[in-house]
Amino acid sequence: MARFTLPRDVYHGKGCLAELKNLKGKKAILVVGGGAMKRQGFLDKAVGYLKEAGMEVDVFEGVEPDPSVETVMRGAEAMRKFEPDWIVAMGGGSPIDAAKAMWAFYEYPETTFEELCIPFNFPELRQKAKFAAIPSTSGTATEVTAFSVITNYQTGVKYPLADFNITPDVAIVDSELVEQLPAKQVAYTGMDALTHAIEAYVSTLNCAYTDPLALQAIEMVFDYLPASYHGNQIARDKMHDAQCLAGMAFSNALLGIVHSMAHKTGAAFSTGHITHGCANAMYLPFVIKYNSGDPVARHRYAEIARRMGLDGTSEQALVNSLCKKIDDFNVILGIPKTLKEFGIIEDEFKEKIAGIAERAVGDACTGSNPRVIDPATMEKLFNCIYYGTEVDF
Repeated sequence: MARFTLPRDVYHGKGCLAELKNLKGKKAILVVGGGAMKRQGFLDKAVGYLKEAGMEVDVFEGVEPDPSVETVMRGAEAMRKFEPDWIVAMGGGSPIDAAKAMWAFYEYPETTFEELCIPFNFPELRQKAKFAAIPSTSGTATEVTAFSVITNYQTGVKYPLADFNITPDVAIVDSELVEQLPAKQVAYTGMDALTHAIEAYVSTLNCAYTDPLALQAIEMVFDYLPASYHGNQIARDKMHDAQCLAGMAFSNALLGIVHSMAHKTGAAFSTGHITHGCANAMYLPFVIKYNSGDPVARHRYAEIARRMGLDGTSEQALVNSLCKKIDDFNVILGIPKTLKEFGIIEDEFKEKIAGIAERAVGDACTGSNPRVIDPATMEKLFNCIYYGTEVDF
């Protein structure tokens, strides 16, 4: 038996933020990030719509990029004081991810972060509140997924939380919120969406329900991401839909080791944070080459390439064309090819990579990767990504 879970309602299209006025409840807390939604006027709009719905509104601001355990705990405490029956998270992946974790601690103050880190181990939510998510970037798709990523800055490790309980009740996918996104953010979030869709398609848990969503998302990213990066607003609209479709696919099919590796390297090096989408973009071609050593995965990558009209007669030639297409996109989007080019110090990389590799193998996303990997092989793969050498194992 398999399960396919989506939000009860997904509103999409320009101006659909106004659907907030149709929520039914008494109190809503709005969780937002660093200020972009306020500067662009969307926070005031959202508060206004919720008040039109007859609700008392509180705002929790200041969720940082890659939200911390500490921020989650502060937000949960604010919720316990205010007692909302709607949690509304608006912004990039960070405030939505943080609000999902806050939700659990709001309803179950006695639970521990360690318990939530066990995949599909959340207590039954919706005892006190429902959840609405409004993305302001076109990549994470956390508005439709059963996942959240929280960072422990003491250990430098990102923890993916996974449970169908945290799939939002309502997703509002309004492309007006992404019209002013900086080009670099368009690039990183767009490649995150592409990685979601490709990993979902080759995941060991792919199925007839997730495959069409993944393929459609891949096609739309290939068609629209460069134009979106260069500011075309029609392409921005299309990318906002594409990332949501990718999220529907991977929330149900799960992901693979591109994400495992990105989770465990994001905050690991002293030279600065590796933005999640940038890490995914760098790692994806190398992981495709590694995974294509598995015949089933190679066949599915070839199916993607064939669907996208890429060159190649043999399956391996099609896989190579897919990797070249991604490499070409990274060049267009200004994304480095290797960790060395990114700026990670070689001595620090050598010192830390064995531990990082072991943690990446233990990441929740590794279990659905199409080819098995152990820590020693993961370390070899990371070395290929650092130096840009060929994956031939």
